Amino acid sequence: MEFTIAVLAGDGIGPEVVRQGMRILDTVGRHFEHRFTFREGLVGGIAIDTQGTALADETVTLCRAADAVLLGAVGGPKWDDPAAATRPEDGLLRIRKELRLFANLRPVKTHAELLDSTPFKPEILEGLDLLVIRELTGGLYFGKPKKRWANTRGRRAVDTMSYSEQEIERVLRLGFELARGRRSSLVSVDKANVLATSRLWREVAIEVGKQYPDVELRHMLVDTCAMELIRRPAAFDVIVTENTFGDILTDEAAVLAGSMGMLPSASLGGRAPARRSSAGVSRAFGLYEPIHGSAPDIAGEDKANPIATILSIAMMFRFSLGLDAEAEAVEAAVGEVLASGYRTPDIATPGSSVVGTRQMGELIANRIPGA
Repeated sequence: MEFTIAVLAGDGIGPEVVRQGMRILDTVGRHFEHRFTFREGLVGGIAIDTQGTALADETVTLCRAADAVLLGAVGGPKWDDPAAATRPEDGLLRIRKELRLFANLRPVKTHAELLDSTPFKPEILEGLDLLVIRELTGGLYFGKPKKRWANTRGRRAVDTMSYSEQEIERVLRLGFELARGRRSSLVSVDKANVLATSRLWREVAIEVGKQYPDVELRHMLVDTCAMELIRRPAAFDVIVTENTFGDILTDEAAVLAGSMGMLPSASLGGRAPARRSSAGVSRAFGLYEPIHGSAPDIAGEDKANPIATILSIAMMFRFSLGLDAEAEAVEAAVGEVLASGYRTPDIATPGSSVVGTRQMGELIANRIPGA
């Protein structure tokens, strides 16, 4: 089979981890007889420097013509000016809107070999396997009015949290569908005791939940959820929440896995062919990226952990390309390398074999069956 992958490497360590993701795609392609064609574009700070905008129209066109998008990370001190007219993150917000990517999936799963890489007692993390689904195109990041101004009393700014019934329903429905293929438990996270948007969110969650009587639905305030993720993380199966809450909760959850360098993500939406994957949902167009940032302090030093990017490739296989066996092969290869004691600096513990970005990618590629 032939697939076209749009590659947006971005800034900082983005190009380094993306290069290892492309290595995995090439390796899988050789063994499973697929052909992956890469079409590269610019996003973030490098796009601002080169094209004068964080995301050019031509890059959007490139992504729309692809079967899936692989993205690295954007941003860095060079572009970190609060007064700047254009910021690297504008490219991320625009591409999500342009590609109609409405749901960000972030799985959090512990590897037995990495329990010593976290600050938690092993018994707290035992059995941890949760999925956070973050609504991606509404809320504070996109609501209007959004502006800053000054008057005689000083500076002011406003952001607007706005949600429609349709936006809430579609992301919750995806959550229920995915929960059916897991442990049939869903927690809807809101702030219904304070926010009008959250009260609408809870009402829609209840309405949609009635259509899924086989899935247990619980409601949880976001501050309680933040606490319970630390106290009893293994009690969660699927969490669905709005944009800002999801952004914060998933970064918190990264600590459970030992490092942000371990957590992949998939942003789904847009085109959705009828064929269903083993994940339990229709194959969908998606953008795949590690949850971590551009880490400019280690850029170019061969220290970045590429595992989150490589696991994002596995999610690409499963959710967008319909290649379930290939996804399982990649995930198994990651597990074997970790079981052999290899670690990048962010997850290193006494006695482990510390390797760099390139070597970790090579080790994982070499353990894919037939590589």
